[in-house]
Amino acid sequence: MNDQRDIEALYQALLAAWNDRDAAGMAALYAPAGGQVGFDGSTANGPAEIEALLAPIFRDHPTARFVGKVREVRSLGADAALVRAVAGMVPPGKADIMPERNTIQTLVASRQSAGWRVEMFHNTPARFDGRPDLSESLTRELRQVLHGA
Repeated sequence: MNDQRDIEALYQALLAAWNDRDAAGMAALYAPAGGQVGFDGSTANGPAEIEALLAPIFRDHPTARFVGKVREVRSLGADAALVRAVAGMVPPGKADIMPERNTIQTLVASRQSAGWRVEMFHNTPARFDGRPDLSESLTRELRQVLHGA
């Protein structure tokens, strides 16, 4: 299904823009009313606000890069879809993810005249309070993605 491939590519492009520390490129992937909820709960709505939030972060902080894995792409109709994913973060100059930064990600996309765009991207810490086995399992899964296994 071409849509599924295109939607997954949208998610990967979002992570790539983060990894490239490209606030404008990341913001350009959003629909006009698209929004995001960051790892710390910060919200931004619309490409201009998203770019304004991210630009100083990328300028002033050596951000870790995302390593993500799509678990599901589900159609929500002809022009909308849901992506369920997990991701880890690799700090600058390091070769391994930080398990305490593992995350569950949800992306809602809509088909626009310019192609698929992000309507909502939600990035939630995968703490699994009181369930260290789930945290360890996710870390193993993400390390496999990181190392191409």
